[in-house]
Amino acid sequence: MVGVLEGFATIAIIVAVGWLLADRRVLDESAQVNLSRLAFHVASPALLLTVMQRTSLDAVLSANLVTSLISFALVVGIYLAIARFRWAGGTLGARLIGSLSAAYVNAGNLGIPIALYVLGDVAWVAPTLLMQLLIITPVYMALFDTDARAERPTLGRSLRRMFSNPITLGAVAGLLIAVFDIDLPRVVAAPIDLLGAMAVPSMLVAFGISLRRGPRPATGRTAEHVWTIVVLKTLLMPAIALGVGLALGLHGEALFAVVVTAALPTAQNIFTYAVRYRREVNLARDVIFVSTFASVPVILGIAALFHWLVGV
Repeated sequence: MVGVLEGFATIAIIVAVGWLLADRRVLDESAQVNLSRLAFHVASPALLLTVMQRTSLDAVLSANLVTSLISFALVVGIYLAIARFRWAGGTLGARLIGSLSAAYVNAGNLGIPIALYVLGDVAWVAPTLLMQLLIITPVYMALFDTDARAERPTLGRSLRRMFSNPITLGAVAGLLIAVFDIDLPRVVAAPIDLLGAMAVPSMLVAFGISLRRGPRPATGRTAEHVWTIVVLKTLLMPAIALGVGLALGLHGEALFAVVVTAALPTAQNIFTYAVRYRREVNLARDVIFVSTFASVPVILGIAALFHWLVGV
């Protein structure tokens, strides 16, 4: 359980640095935007390339990946059904941010340490990471680009947008390197690793700036929307993952892994996407903030329950 708290504490400290820099007026809203742009266009693609090239495909192409994908789709469907009647009139961009906030888990900078300390092996989080990077992200990036350009979506345009997006390009490049077992020379790999190392800190510092310079989280007109998404993310999604996992025959550590992964909070990436496409920035920020705190007792409870019931 110490590993869970350490993972959350690390993130909280870096966010606090961003908050303090904004409070002291060292950085302002323009710095938040620029850090998000840096993360989106440079650091995140480099990080994804690095992660994907080191991922074993044999370890991730499993029932865990199918469970994660079905759980994601069901939560997105439930959110869209609620949003259609409760928050009618929203734009495509708003629906995209809302659905990602409800179902896209922090499998990277939180999932990896939690997989290591709670599950005992980083490989357990790899199926969800792969699903999000190679299936969910490219599709959503194409939809975001279509929404931003107010174009009528076509298959050709969607594919073009999908494979011209830096996030998608980084993930696909890393996958190709892994598939063809390409050994990058050190002079190429070292700069990519260094650029990728900027991704998480820049996202978290930008997030901290927004907490200080923006409105108070989960208050005002978006409060109901925020709390609805948080419930979907932290409570409903792990419950759905449990049901889907059982239906697919998962048990023991494999089932424990998909449920814990589903209980992870909303990923910081969603805030970066919201800033990049100027869609529901405060909603994304607030859901990430609240779900991060809410997921701590949920994950601890899941761990205790599985330990008590099946001895995991």
